[in-house]
Amino acid sequence: MTDASGGDGSVSVQARRVAAFRALHESGCFVLPNPWDIGTARYLSHLGFPALATTSSGFAFGRGLPDTDWAVPRDAMLGHIAEIAAATDLPVNADFESGYARDPEGVAESVRLCCGTGIAGLSIEDSTGDPAAPLFENGLATDRIRAARAAIDESGSGVLLTGRAECFLVGHSDPLTESLRRIRAYAEAGAEVLYVPGVRKPDDIRAVVEAAEGRPVNLLVSGAGGLSVAEAAALGIRRISLGSGLARAAWGAFIRGATTLAQSGEFGDLAGAVPFDEINGFFRRDLAERSGAKDTA
Repeated sequence: MTDASGGDGSVSVQARRVAAFRALHESGCFVLPNPWDIGTARYLSHLGFPALATTSSGFAFGRGLPDTDWAVPRDAMLGHIAEIAAATDLPVNADFESGYARDPEGVAESVRLCCGTGIAGLSIEDSTGDPAAPLFENGLATDRIRAARAAIDESGSGVLLTGRAECFLVGHSDPLTESLRRIRAYAEAGAEVLYVPGVRKPDDIRAVVEAAEGRPVNLLVSGAGGLSVAEAAALGIRRISLGSGLARAAWGAFIRGATTLAQSGEFGDLAGAVPFDEINGFFRRDLAERSGAKDTA
């Protein structure tokens, strides 16, 4: 088994980030926003968020790919995750989709590689990408979480494992009941955080929190009209992620502006553009700060 300390016995950068990320889950409720490239990661870090998470869909859209059927190859996703982790001093949680494998052994191999990217946490979901059978069978899904747990333990990294039940997103006939069944099994298999993307009703959220039996629960809020942070916290939610929400907001502004220009020849939608000096100035200052930090390290 490896460990997360430096070669001289000092605590590694990853170990410090893992410790900070774990501490965030001990009490309260925090927002975990999802950048999709280096620039957005650095800007979100500047705003004071305590941690970040990757978004598989945000990254896929930027590459001209759908967020389905593992359209982004595993190595490309690992490279992206490592890039985001290196772009910030904050803990980063990896949206690692289904682990880029069907069988538990393949999931374990993928998770071992992901732990080497500098992340503080990762999530494994139970969707197959096959519309005819959109969820892995319960036993196999649980074995996949158990394999991820073993791989993390073997790595010695301490990376926080989130188990995701995708029942609401794939149109299951009884998504709440099935989600509760699955997250209980995932917790027993070693998932430390439970996540049911798509759950929205307060009573359903309470049921998820109760089924987690004290383990932190992640709530997805990826669009307008969802709960506020205070309302989610009152329901027992510990962590709120945005998924592709910020990426789609950026795409929305781009699509509206480009479509208006293409259809009418009008440039009015560019009125909402960030002034060049504002964004360029931010990255100038950010570069100077990072260069200064390197000089004094």
